[in-house]
Amino acid sequence: MYTLLSGLYKYMFQKDEYCILILGLDNAGKTTFLEQSKTRFNKQYKGMSLSKITTTVGLNIGTVDVGKTRLMFWDLGGQEELQSLWDKYYAECHGVIYVIDSTDEERLSESKQAFEKVVASEALDGVPILVLANKQDVEQRSARGHRVDGEVRRAERPPATTAEGHHIGTPEPCLGWPFYKC
Repeated sequence: MYTLLSGLYKYMFQKDEYCILILGLDNAGKTTFLEQSKTRFNKQYKGMSLSKITTTVGLNIGTVDVGKTRLMFWDLGGQEELQSLWDKYYAECHGVIYVIDSTDEERLSESKQAFEKVVASEALDGVPILVLANKQDVEQRSARGHRVDGEVRRAERPPATTAEGHHIGTPEPCLGWPFYKC
């Protein structure tokens, strides 16, 4: 009888859990993205003051409940020394958000190299990857975007199409980036 009631309770109240890695170079805005997501989806969460967010050493964990689904975000530090630890988390993740600082043109190639290492990992085969070009609203950003009368406008480009005919999004300020379908 206990097993039946326990199973019924789990069926009714247990949430499906998915782990999402948030990766990118240091100062790309990963922790800010996590804090904004927690604030937007958790009505009771007051959030950390964005001015008090500092460089992540190690990782930050955030949880967001959406319906019967719980998303566990693991925000991993992006310093060069910490990037070697990223692959230890791949086996447990169900998705990856790779954040690019679109205002830091000097580090775009470094970010691209780190991204290519992530995508090259066999542990992430079949895992969806979202490339997020952050800080699009900031005045100084890549030459691909420009500001007109306080409004951000980007050079328009159709979505990339893979050989299989699947449409995937394009990280506009990083046109030298390869496009991947996972």
